[in-house]
Amino acid sequence: MGDRAWQLFPHDADVGVRGRGPTPAAAFEQAARALTAALTDPDAVQPTRPVEIACESADPEVLFVDWLNALIFEMATRRMLFSRFEVAIEGDRLTAVAWGEPIDRDRHHLAAEAKGATFTALSVNRDAGGWVAQCVVDV
Repeated sequence: MGDRAWQLFPHDADVGVRGRGPTPAAAFEQAARALTAALTDPDAVQPTRPVEIACESADPEVLFVDWLNALIFEMATRRMLFSRFEVAIEGDRLTAVAWGEPIDRDRHHLAAEAKGATFTALSVNRDAGGWVAQCVVDV
């Protein structure tokens, strides 16, 4: 390719997160825990500080992406990690509390930083075992 100063290279910086539960809200909670697990050990995160989160969409899949992106925003702006989640969905509106703590680099060995939830592999569906919510997160 000669003396070109640029090139393309493969980059697999995404991770899929999936949550399962008896209700969509429970599946959203578990997917949030999976999001934390993509970054660090969720058991190492102490759920000491509550943060309230709300979002709204008539489309359950868009609501799921909005929920994860709201969590990612709170992680970035508050410099926190979360390990416990309580989600309520009424109609088009999601309200939640995420419990966590400020990032402690000595205890929280961060494998990555979440940049955003995407519409890739997005689904919120009921199956034989209950509800499944999933998508790919850019890390």
